[in-house]
Amino acid sequence: MTEQTIAPEQAVREEQVVEFLKQSPDFFVKHEALLQELTFPHESGKAISLGERQVQVFREDRDKLRVQLNELIQAATENDKHFETSKRLLLDMLDVKSMDEIEYVLQAAFKEDANIDFVRIVVFADKSDYPASELHILSEQDARDALGTLVDSQNAVCGRFTDKQLAFLYQSEASQVGSAAVIPMRNGQLYGVISLASTNPQHFDSSMGSLFLSYISDFISRLLPDLLARARSKTHAENVPSLLD
Repeated sequence: MTEQTIAPEQAVREEQVVEFLKQSPDFFVKHEALLQELTFPHESGKAISLGERQVQVFREDRDKLRVQLNELIQAATENDKHFETSKRLLLDMLDVKSMDEIEYVLQAAFKEDANIDFVRIVVFADKSDYPASELHILSEQDARDALGTLVDSQNAVCGRFTDKQLAFLYQSEASQVGSAAVIPMRNGQLYGVISLASTNPQHFDSSMGSLFLSYISDFISRLLPDLLARARSKTHAENVPSLLD
């Protein structure tokens, strides 16, 4: 008989053996001597016993579990770090009295706790309403011309950006940016964007979670309307005497 006619029959027999062993889990307990005769191929090219194979599998599983445990510990550590950063940041935010203070608070918190090198806030408004502000204030259309679809994102966008986008956000410091995150500020309407950047190209990547960043942005978005209104009222009040002269 040819090998082609034997192979299907052999496959059937192997399936029957497998099924039998599944239904008889105590088979090798009754026939321990067979265990000594079973051998398995090894990467070294030598055959190993069942016991040695079991030890090898155990070690492989142990190493996988160790890697998974380390990843969980690292994730938990990062989450604790994010929680502490956000707690201090939000408490400090409750005391801000102007738009510019928001950027100062963000810079202090992120540079100290998150190894973030640059923080920028871009506000979509009429610059003439806020002449004293040092923030990057411009129209939404101007921002769209530079940032493109980043302006329309509902969540934080992390990774590497174009030279044009980085130049718009970081001006003279753009060449130092290795990776960045852009987070929209929305609260009924789009108020602007927050951008965080690192000199490390791997600090922000497109796969990283954005929940923490979006949480911070949501909080700031709720502060902005009142701060914008205060600054605008102050500007108009300062302009009234000059109009009466």
